[in-house]
Amino acid sequence: MSPEPANPAFTEETCVTLWIDTADALRAHLQQLPAWVGMDTEFIREKTFWPQLALVQIAIGDRILLVDPLVPGINQALAPLLSNPDVVKVMHSASEDLVALGWACGTQPSPLFDTQIAAALAGVGGGLGYQKLVAEITGVPLAKGETRSDWLRRPLSAAQLEYAADDVTHLGAIYQALSARLDALGRSPWLAADCARMVAQASDAGGERWPHLSMRSAQFVDADAQRRLLRLLRWREAQARASDRPRSWILDNELALTLARNPPASRQALTRWLEQQPKAPRKLADAIWEALSTPLEDEAEAPLAKATDQDKQRLKKMQDAVARQAAALGLPDGILASRRWLEALMERGQWPAALSGWRREQLEPVLAPLLPPAP
Repeated sequence: MSPEPANPAFTEETCVTLWIDTADALRAHLQQLPAWVGMDTEFIREKTFWPQLALVQIAIGDRILLVDPLVPGINQALAPLLSNPDVVKVMHSASEDLVALGWACGTQPSPLFDTQIAAALAGVGGGLGYQKLVAEITGVPLAKGETRSDWLRRPLSAAQLEYAADDVTHLGAIYQALSARLDALGRSPWLAADCARMVAQASDAGGERWPHLSMRSAQFVDADAQRRLLRLLRWREAQARASDRPRSWILDNELALTLARNPPASRQALTRWLEQQPKAPRKLADAIWEALSTPLEDEAEAPLAKATDQDKQRLKKMQDAVARQAAALGLPDGILASRRWLEALMERGQWPAALSGWRREQLEPVLAPLLPPAP
């Protein structure tokens, strides 16, 4: 039961591509599912906090479905596939796609097989883009001419349709090749854990608990200023989510840090200062003052960003130890532990979630001797 495509169907290799613009047509194609499907999305996130889902590509056997999520009812019809525990969703570099699908469909693709992470764990390469990974695994060159295309327009062009189909056409070959390599290395559980953590992060509605630690400039201000910065960043996150606007449109990092470092003495002083700043959100003066001047219940627990010479030396030793361990495991740089994760481990004295599971098993023997003594 194939719908009449609103854009012309076309054939690439052995796959037929269909434009799906009704919920009934989508449900018909999803009635019988294999053990895995390839998936990708196109979305726009230039003027919003939440990504605007513009297209969903699904590879099922010899069919590629280009699903129009702008049609009412489509996302609800897609949700059962995303949450089906018996169907692996094969995606590439899926972190933002997960957010887009979760926001539009109310559920995340799970279980997930992320081919970018899989390639790193299999020793193929770290941080490989889809185009490079396809060439590495299949030898097929892909064009990337529609990367910055307007995916919200209708109808989509023939070039957009072809580009969109390419993004899922080769996921099957990649999935099979990388699955075999991971199984041979005994690292399939590593990938499953990493993908489950990625899905959990995308599902987290609260945002990062200590966002000030992500701002490197925070380490150059005192403890009181860091706590004020934390207040502003927590407020900004909530405001951005509620208003569906980018964080920087609410309050950019430079303004937030300046206010935290040199807080105005009064609400009136804040207003005068905001009026002098070209990009300042003047209409939010009351909310900014409230956030800046109201202590958080847990701010006393907040770890402080710091960068003493001793800390820098310890971090360098930890990075060197991680690099040696990665080389011994045949893993690319960065896959075992990022600088940010190591800094979190140093600052909090506890292993962050990103370094739990198999990473901790591999790293604790070499990093434990380098950590600062417990207070």
